[in-house]
Amino acid sequence: MRLTKIFPLPLLLLFTCASVFNNAYSRVRTLVELKGCKAVLTGNLLILENDHLSRSYHWNNGDLISTQLSDKKTKHTWLLNGTKPDCILPGSGKAESGKLTVEEVAATAIAPAYLKAQVDVKFGPLFVRRVFRIYPGSPAIACDFYLKGSIAAKWATANLNVGDLRNIEKIEAITDGKANPTIMETLSLPGKHWRLNAVEFFDVTDRRNNLVQEYQQLLYNGESRLKGNLLFINEVLSDRGIFILKETPTAEAQLAYPGFDFLARWGSVQAAGIGVQSQDIPKDDWVRCYGFVTGVTAKGNLGKLQALRSYQQNLRTHLPGRDDMVLLNTWGDRSQDKKIGHDFSLNEIRAAHKLGLSHFQLDDGWQTGRSAASALSKGSFEGIWKRHDYWQPDVAKFPDGLGPLVTLGKKLGIEVCVWFNPSQDSSYVHWQDDAGALISLYQKYGIRTFKIDGVQVLDKQSDVNIRKMLDTVMKVTNDQAVFNLDVTAGKRYGYHYFNEYGNIFLENRYTDFGSYYPYWTLRNLWMLSRYVPAQNLQIEFLNNFRNTNKYAKDDLLAPSTVSFEYEFALTMMAQPLAWMEASALPEKAFSITPTIKKYRSLQSKLHSGQIFPIGTEPTGSSWTGFQSIQDDEGYLLIIRERNEQVKQAVQTWLPAGKKVKLQAVLGQGKSTVAEVDPEGRIEFTLPAPNSYALYQYQLIK
Repeated sequence: MRLTKIFPLPLLLLFTCASVFNNAYSRVRTLVELKGCKAVLTGNLLILENDHLSRSYHWNNGDLISTQLSDKKTKHTWLLNGTKPDCILPGSGKAESGKLTVEEVAATAIAPAYLKAQVDVKFGPLFVRRVFRIYPGSPAIACDFYLKGSIAAKWATANLNVGDLRNIEKIEAITDGKANPTIMETLSLPGKHWRLNAVEFFDVTDRRNNLVQEYQQLLYNGESRLKGNLLFINEVLSDRGIFILKETPTAEAQLAYPGFDFLARWGSVQAAGIGVQSQDIPKDDWVRCYGFVTGVTAKGNLGKLQALRSYQQNLRTHLPGRDDMVLLNTWGDRSQDKKIGHDFSLNEIRAAHKLGLSHFQLDDGWQTGRSAASALSKGSFEGIWKRHDYWQPDVAKFPDGLGPLVTLGKKLGIEVCVWFNPSQDSSYVHWQDDAGALISLYQKYGIRTFKIDGVQVLDKQSDVNIRKMLDTVMKVTNDQAVFNLDVTAGKRYGYHYFNEYGNIFLENRYTDFGSYYPYWTLRNLWMLSRYVPAQNLQIEFLNNFRNTNKYAKDDLLAPSTVSFEYEFALTMMAQPLAWMEASALPEKAFSITPTIKKYRSLQSKLHSGQIFPIGTEPTGSSWTGFQSIQDDEGYLLIIRERNEQVKQAVQTWLPAGKKVKLQAVLGQGKSTVAEVDPEGRIEFTLPAPNSYALYQYQLIK
C-alpha cells in the first residue's frame, strides 16, 4: 500500500508512520513496520529521523543545508555550520519551487518497509530530485539522486594532481577554476580533531587478488582527496563517529568519476561524483544517479561495523528458501561448454543430490547461440539478437529442452539455474529482449536464479538499461528472481551497487591454471566481510583431487594439502559455490555429504546474523575465522590454517569477561564453556593443521 501527500511551503509538514491510515489494521501494521520514522518541515526547518538518528536541514527552498546530526541512542548532537547547500551541481544557479513529498513504501518480497521523503527542486532548466529512504531501526539515512532537464556547465570527470594546487595562503576550489566536480553530500563538521578512514574496494577479480585497501589520516586544513566507497569519520577523543557510504560501483568503474570519492578539510567532508555528466542528463525523463548513505556510530570498532551492516540488511530481505544456496556450477573444471548437454547435466544433478547441494547452474553453453568464451566455435557477446533463438536451449544438446533437468531437479530437491549474458549492443538497447528471455525461462521451466555475466557498464545508458532489465524480471517473477552478479571482469557493479537483486559471484579460480589456493579465497572473503555482508558473496570450493601436478611438490599451501571438507568449511559464512563437475569427483569426496547436509540445516540461521571476521588475517598459517552475531548468541567459525599451535587465543567480537557456552556443531571442535579474556579473546583447541570448528555460542548471563 502507498499513500502520498504533497506539501508546499509554508504549511506545517508532518508525516509520522503511525498517523496516516484510518482503519485500525493499517494503523497497527505501520506502527510495527515504521515506528519512529518522520519527515517534518516546519517553516524553514526540515527534520528527517527515526529511532536512531535525526538529521536537520535549513530548507532553503529545497536546496538543503545541513544544520544538525544527532545520534539519538548516545544523545549526542553535532552542530553543522555550513552556509552552502549540501549538494553542489556546478552551474545550477539558484533554487526555486522546492517541494516535499512523503509516503510510506510498503514492504515487498525483497525489501522492508521504509519512509520515503522526496525533495524536488528546480534550478532553471535543471530539475533535481532527492529521495531519502528512512528505515526503522537503522542508524543511517540513504539518499538517491535523480536528474532531468539541462545545464550548460561542464562537470569535472578527471583528477587534478595535488601538486598543482596553490599555496595554503590562497586556498581555492580543487580544480582552480576548471570544471568542478559534483558533490552529493556535505557535512560541515565542528572542530579540527577528526580521524578519517577511507575504504576502497576492487573487483575485476580475474586480475586481482587484493580486494580491500584502507587509508587512514587526520583531518587537516589542506584539502584531502580520498578514494573509496566508504568513509568513517571519528572524533579523536571519543568513540563517536559518522560514516558515509557511496552507493556506486568501485572507483575504476564509476561513471563520470572525478578521480576521488571524498573531499575533506577542516570544517567540511564531502562525497563527490553523482555518476552522470551534465551532457548526459535527459531532457524529459528522470535518470537515476548515484546515491549515498550517512549514518552515526558509537561503541568502538564493532559499533562502526554494526551501524553499517544494520543499514545494509535493509537492501535485500534475505529469505532462506530463495537466497540461501549451495550451488554447483561446472565451469570450474574448465570443460567450458564442451560437455554441457542432456546426459551430462542429468548426471550433474544426481551428483549434486548425492553431495547434498541445493542448486545446479548451467553455465555458458546451454543456449543455441555461441558466446565469446565457447570452446566449440567462435562466438560473440555482440549481435546476440540478430538470431532470435540465441537464448533457446540448444536442440542438439537438449533435444527435449530443459524440462527433463527441471523435473529431475524437483524430484531430488535441486533447483536448476542458468547463466546469461545480456546483449551489449548500443548500450544494452535490447534490454527488453534480454528480460523477455529470462522471463520465458521462468514461465516455462520455473527457473528463477540467473548468473549475469559479460556486462560492461561504459556509459549511463548502459547503467539505466541493465537496471530496467533486472527490474522487469523482478516484477514479472513477483520478486522471486535471484541474480548472481558476476564481478570478475569489466566495469560492473562492485559491492555497494545493485545490491537489491541477489548476490555477488566474486571470482573465477582454477586448479588448471594454478590460480586456486584455499587460503587466498578465505582471505578475500575475510577482508570483504568486514564491510560487505558475507551472505551476499558466492565463494568457491574446488575439486582439489584434480591437477595436483599443476602445483610444485613442495608447495605446502597447494589445494591438495587440505581436505575437501576443509575447503568447503571456508565458504560456510558465504554462499558456497561448488565450482566443479560433481560427477567427476572421486567416491571419497562424497564423505562430506553429511557435513553439507548439516550445514544446510543451519545455513539460514548462520546467515541471519551480522557476520564479521575474527582472528587474524588469513596467511596460510593463521588462526582465523568468522562470527555471526545475533544479540547474545550466534555462531563462531574457527579456522586453524597450517601452523603448529594446537591451542590459540582467537580475537572475537564477544564482550570481555563474559562466560560463553560453546556447542560444537561441525568440524573438530568440542563443546565447552569458555571465558572471554580482557581483550575479547577465547582460547580454542583444534587437533591438526588445516582444521576447523563451527560452534553455536550463547552468552551466559
